[in-house]
Amino acid sequence: MKRLILPALAGLALAACATQPTLYQPAAAPNAVGYSDYRIENDRFRVTFQGGPGASPQYVSDLALLRAADLAIANGYDWFRVTDRFMQGRGDSGPRVGVGLGGADFGRHSSVGLGLGTSFSLGGGPSAQVTLEVMMGKGERPRDRDTYDARSLRQNLAPRV
Repeated sequence: MKRLILPALAGLALAACATQPTLYQPAAAPNAVGYSDYRIENDRFRVTFQGGPGASPQYVSDLALLRAADLAIANGYDWFRVTDRFMQGRGDSGPRVGVGLGGADFGRHSSVGLGLGTSFSLGGGPSAQVTLEVMMGKGERPRDRDTYDARSLRQNLAPRV
């Protein structure tokens, strides 16, 4: 039995290392780490960034803003305004491992066992998802709240992410 426990724990530990880090990239599938977006109207987009386990909500928000800036620049706009913002989180959904010890009785031979058990998560922690609805414009940027110069934001955030 001891021969099976150690390889199983090693395999689970390796599987935990396979969690996807939060990188600025398109999401490969729904609910995968990365960004997704779609056009609502000619000058409006909805941008979603799904963070990986352990990524802070602030970091995920920065990545969503960076994607909005890239969309504005790619579509010929100078600035964008965040008109709606939604954040949600998911708890740690990583695999859990339980370890236990015990005793048994085999006819004439018996043993007394001491039970010990624990459980711990192999996941990377909770994850955050940020969705922004943005309206884009050309020319001088309005000085409204939640309005960003796309090129300036890209220049300031890109080196940090």
